Amino acid sequence: MKKNQPSKRKITGKELSSQDEFGIKMDTLIEMLETRGILSKREFERISNMRLHEISKARAFEDLDEEI
Repeated sequence: MKKNQPSKRKITGKELSSQDEFGIKMDTLIEMLETRGILSKREFERISNMRLHEISKARAFEDLDEEI
């Protein structure tokens, strides 16, 4: 079979949500950047977790402020 000819067998997969697609693309990007030495996965995880925590706290304070 030549490279440019499509396979006769159809492969169907489960539909992914936009959130799943985004997560998979982010994971792939992070892996590529880490492989090329541009990014430290450990540092990225640490910084992104801190940022998520900060945003979560800020939103909780906004909700409390609206209630008061």
